This record gives sequence, C-alpha cells and structure tokens, in this order.
Amino acid sequence: MSTVVIAPDSFKGSLSAREVAEAIAEGWRSVRPGDEIVLVPQADGGEGTLDAVEASVPGAVRRSAGSVTGPDGRPTPGEWLQLPDGTAVVELAQPSGLPLMRELDALGATTRGLGEVIRAALDAGAAQLVIGLGGSASTDGAAGALSALGLVLLDEQGELVLDGGRGLADIVDVHRDGLVPLPAGGAILLTDVTAPLLGPTGAAAVFGPQKGANPEQVERLDAALAHFAELLGGDPAAPGSGAAGGAGYGLSAVWGATIVPGADHLAELSGLHDAVARADVLLSGEGRFDEQSLTGKVVGRVLALGDGIITGVIAGQVTADAGGWSASLTELAGSVDAAMADTAVWLRAAGAKAAGELIPR
Repeated sequence: MSTVVIAPDSFKGSLSAREVAEAIAEGWRSVRPGDEIVLVPQADGGEGTLDAVEASVPGAVRRSAGSVTGPDGRPTPGEWLQLPDGTAVVELAQPSGLPLMRELDALGATTRGLGEVIRAALDAGAAQLVIGLGGSASTDGAAGALSALGLVLLDEQGELVLDGGRGLADIVDVHRDGLVPLPAGGAILLTDVTAPLLGPTGAAAVFGPQKGANPEQVERLDAALAHFAELLGGDPAAPGSGAAGGAGYGLSAVWGATIVPGADHLAELSGLHDAVARADVLLSGEGRFDEQSLTGKVVGRVLALGDGIITGVIAGQVTADAGGWSASLTELAGSVDAAMADTAVWLRAAGAKAAGELIPR
C-alpha cells in the first residue's frame, strides 16, 4: 500500500481545489483501491482560499457574516471560516471579488464588504485573522474595508468620500480614532504577488485593466493611490502592497497587518508539510502548468516539498517541464474545449493514468 497526497490548486473558472482533488482521487482509487489517499487542496490567498482551508483543516467551521456590501454596492452574503484555535480566515474574493460585479466599474468598485466580514469575525471573538488577498474587483487601497472597520475619510466639505478608488483623491482629512484594533494574535495578509502600490508595476497599472480601467483611469487611480499613501504613511513600495488593488498597502500601513506569501502560509496552515513527510507520491495540479508555475505559484511550491518521493502534475494544459510525470487534460480529451466541457471526467481519467504509471505493478 502506498500513501498518496493530492494537493492541487483550483482550476479557476471550472472547479475548486477540493473538487479537483476529489476527482483525481476517484481516478486513482479506480486503479489502486488499497492505497491511502490524503487530500490537501491548496490556494494562494485568492479565490478558493476558504474552500481549500475548510477541506484541509479538521474542525474548521464556515460562519455567516450576514448580508454585506458587494463590490458594486449591491448586497451579497458574507462568509468566513473559524478554525479550532480561534483563527478566522477571510477571503477578499468572497465578498469583494471581480465575478460579483454586474458591470465592471474600475473607479467605483469597493472593498467595503471585506471590512464588514472582518468585523463580523472580530465580533465573534476571532483571536487572529488570516486574510486572503486576490481576485479583487476594486482599486481602492482597502479604503472601503478600512471604513467598515472604523476609519473615517473626509473631503474638503467634511463629508465622507465616495467608495472606490475614485474617492481617494478627494480625501483631505483622516480620523483613525474609531478604527477597530487588531485582534490579540494580529492579522496576516496572504498574497501571491510582490507588486508595490504605485507606478508601472503597481496596483493600478498591472491589475486595473482587468477590472475595466482604461489608460486614463489607470493614471487617475495611480494618482489617487499616491495621494492616499501620502496621507496615511507606511511603505507603498513594500512587496505585496499592490495586491488586490492596493489592499495589501491599506491593511498593512493603516491597520498593522503583515503581508506574507500566500501559498507558503496556506501550505503550513493546511498541514501539507506533515502530509508530504509520510507520502510515497505527491500530486498537484492547476488549470495551466507553464514556466510561471515554478516561480512562486501554488503548484511549484507544492512540488518543491516532494524531494525524494514520486511527484506528478495534472493540469488542463501542460506547456513546461514539470520535472517528472505530468498529464494534460487537453491531450487526454483531445482538445481544450472537450477538456473544459467535462473537467471532472478528465481529472478522473488523469488520476487513473497516474496510478497506473507512477507506481510499478
């Protein structure tokens, strides 16, 4: 009997990391039913973080934050995850993600809902916060989230500024007295990018266009974030400050949260290191495995833990050397469209293929 650890990322737009892991496991069991299979779905702080942690941490409980403010102002259900040690895991994409937008609004989209979920977790007694940054619809420097946590941002008329990146340029006065303090264990921000807040590699320039910003709006948002940073202080050049539309900057500079690499922290939180230590085989996967996969993304970091054991990659498309065994769903299905039409079926086929090829009979 062999011990097989299956630790994929999500196939974005298709299946969650948990669903991917379960499908691969079904395929493996169809060939080798006697093996011990350990599912440890992974994430990097973006969309799917709650699902991955819930599936990996025994005793994790999904909690409702009630109705919160969505990124376009419409109400949306808020959720967070309570871990047995009192840690609360919050995912920015869940209440404030790009897919929640009815129409893209680069200037007006807000992170207010994120702050409302964080506040609900704190009101419930969270001892520590782990906040996944990624998939944001907005470029507001977390101004919306911080406002929900008690930061007051006023214009020259003494009125509250508008939500979204558009309001940052109008701020003339900042009141921090009512800002909710960090929990006793602090707050950790998970990100998979090292972008600074400002400039050609910053939040507006790199990520603004995917949120609907045209070149003029990118310049306007970058200038607004620069004004925001002048008022608040902190280090807008710190790696990860530009994550999630500058949420990395706002939550670290104003609230004192700490930015860390998301994939590494979630691997530790999910118990991946301990699982791999007793594994004979380690499988990971993602929608597209390419050269970037080995430079800080989830799958590359998972594979790095598998030194000395059998490793493999299952991906929708494989365009780079995985350093070992790999399977492409596109090749198995015959085309990209066929693979995407029934991803779970082809993941099961890939899992069976792995079981038949990775361990000698």
